[in-house]
Amino acid sequence: MCESFGVNVAVIGLGLIGGSLLQALAAGGHRVVGFDADPATRGTARTAAARAAADRRWQIAGTIRDAIREADLVVLAVPLPALPAVFTELADFAGLVTDVTSVKGPVRDLARSHLRLGSYIGGHPMAGKETSGFAAADPHLFDGCAWVLCLEDNLPDWLLLAKLCTELGARVVPTTADEHDKAVAAVSHVPHLLAAALTSVVVDDPLAAALAAGSFRDGSRVAATRPELTAAMCGGNAAAVGPALESVLKVLDDLYDALDAPDPVAALQPLLARASTARAAWPPVPADEAELPARADVLLRLGRIGGWVTKVDEERRNVLAMRPETDRISS
Repeated sequence: MCESFGVNVAVIGLGLIGGSLLQALAAGGHRVVGFDADPATRGTARTAAARAAADRRWQIAGTIRDAIREADLVVLAVPLPALPAVFTELADFAGLVTDVTSVKGPVRDLARSHLRLGSYIGGHPMAGKETSGFAAADPHLFDGCAWVLCLEDNLPDWLLLAKLCTELGARVVPTTADEHDKAVAAVSHVPHLLAAALTSVVVDDPLAAALAAGSFRDGSRVAATRPELTAAMCGGNAAAVGPALESVLKVLDDLYDALDAPDPVAALQPLLARASTARAAWPPVPADEAELPARADVLLRLGRIGGWVTKVDEERRNVLAMRPETDRISS
C-alpha cells in the first residue's frame, strides 16, 4: 500500500464492503468514522476497533450526522432501497460523496435530486464474497479488484477518488453510469440469477446434492448471497438485466435445440467451442504500463477498451494505466 495522503472519510453502512473499506482506509492512514443503522453492527465494529493496532483504528458514530460532521468524503455502503433516506441526511453536506452500490444510474439520479452542496461520483468495487456482514469484512478485500469510478463530470474529484482507490490496491476502471449498468448486468447480475436457478433445480433432489462437485460449486456459489441483496441489485438494474438475461435465454434455447438434434454431440460442439475459446482468453492480458494524460476523453476510452488506472499523479496531471495487449491504438 502506498503512503497515504490523508483524507477524512465517513463510511455509512458497515456490511461486508463498508466494513472492509472502513478497515482498509484506517490501515492506510486515513481518519475514518463509520456508521450503521443496526446497533449490534455498531457494537461489533467498536469492539473490533478497540482490538486493532493503535495506528489502524477507526471510530463509530451514533448517527449519520455525527459520522459526516468532519468528513471530506462520504462513502455510502448501504443497499439501494436504503439510499433515499441516507441521501436526505446528506442534503447539506458540502464535500464529496461516492458509493459502492452495484447499480449506478439510479444512485446518480438520487444524488442529483438530493445533494444541494456536495458533489457525487459513482463507484463500484467488483469485490465481494458469498458471506456478508461486518464479521466477514477484510481490509485486503480490494487488493487487485476492479473498482469502477463513473466519470460524468468533475475530473478533479474523480482523480482524488482514483488516487484513494489505487492506494487500496484496486484497479480503477473509468466509465459512465449507463455503460457500467449494462456491463454488470451481464457479468454480475445475471450470473446471480443463473446461480439461483441452478440451485433451485437441485434443492429437492438429495442424490444430486450428494453428487454435486466443482461444476455445481462454482456455478452456484453466489446463490448463497442474502436474497434481499441480490433482489435489490438485480431489481435496481432491471432495465439492463432484462435484455442481458434475454440474451442468455437465447443461448440456452440454442443449446436445448442442439440436444434435440439427430446428432446432439455434433450439434453442441460449435456452440460450446465459442464459449470455451472466450473463457480461455479471460481475463485479458494487459500490455505494458502506459502514461496517459488525465483527461476525461482519454480516461473514458481507456475504460471502454477494457483498461484501468493503476496510479494517479495529480501534480503532473497524468495517470499510469494498463491496456489490453490487443489494443494498439494510440491515445
